[in-house]
Amino acid sequence: MTEKVSLFNVSTSVAEVTTRMTEFFDEKERLAASLSGQYAELWAAARQSSAGGKKFRPALVVNSYQALGGTDHNAAVVVATAFELLHTAFLLHDDVIDGDTMRRGQPNLAGSFSAQAAVRGVRAGSAATWGEASAILAGDLLIYAAQSQVARLNVAEPIRVALLDLLEECLFVTAAGELADVSFSTSVQFPELSEIVSMTQWKTAHYSFQAPLQAGAILAGADHETMRALSEYGRNIGIAFQLRDDILGVFGTEDVTGKSAMSDLREGKITLLMGYALQRSGTDELREVLTREHVTESDAHRVRELLDSTGARDFIENLISDYALSALAALELPSIPSSLREQLTEVANKACERSA
Repeated sequence: MTEKVSLFNVSTSVAEVTTRMTEFFDEKERLAASLSGQYAELWAAARQSSAGGKKFRPALVVNSYQALGGTDHNAAVVVATAFELLHTAFLLHDDVIDGDTMRRGQPNLAGSFSAQAAVRGVRAGSAATWGEASAILAGDLLIYAAQSQVARLNVAEPIRVALLDLLEECLFVTAAGELADVSFSTSVQFPELSEIVSMTQWKTAHYSFQAPLQAGAILAGADHETMRALSEYGRNIGIAFQLRDDILGVFGTEDVTGKSAMSDLREGKITLLMGYALQRSGTDELREVLTREHVTESDAHRVRELLDSTGARDFIENLISDYALSALAALELPSIPSSLREQLTEVANKACERSA
């Protein structure tokens, strides 16, 4: 049985990853229950945090591996599972950093734990601390679990070491992107547009697109030219993906995206969309809204007007197209199989055109 991955317009086999995730969380919940009921609840909530989503990262690992001639399907599933665990960990930590209590239209781990504590009569501040601490611990545990999956992989040592190095690079680069993102939104740093692009690549493109494709290629024993092409594709399409996310974060519909169109504004996010508008705006009106403690629906409506009137929305739409074209150009190599090129072309189209 296959599970359709929304970023692809094809049925991609990720059922094995789902099964492996289920087995992983079953074991952890069993072990946690021997320590305390609260700890078992933490692992159950971590499992819930991993549910849903597009599952395109594991699909990229498996598809690139198979297209490049890999035959050890189980090894590809293990690596794909590691990337899904890593993704879940990053989401848990990102929500704490951003102060978000919702994810995919439902309370996230921090939000649900905080709410449960409040029901028990715990005061608001302590309940929030409990929720955030729980989410941080769950994220830490899943980061280690992702590394452990790869460390135990039954493949040649040079391949296993290369994959572990790639995971370490994911952590290193993504942390740099997260730090930059927070520095921009808190006005610790007033970034140039090029710095916002770098932050976008570090925080999203690297671990979501570049690294999964590279992981599949490493496992398949691909040559350096192929690795470089997939990395370049991943970098460009990852930036395009995040730019679309930035537009949806302001102009999207919550029922479709599962995320409030107010959250980026309330957090004062300096995305490329906002950065361009701030540069083009002749007043401080937009910057003043982004620094407000409370942002209203009226404020959000005005921000959307400013993003349109400054040309920021059109600018980002054009950039999305440019990055997508650059991504596809990177695949024009004889070493990239036509089957993989076709799939990644579909990924590019979906990443740029999606509504959620």
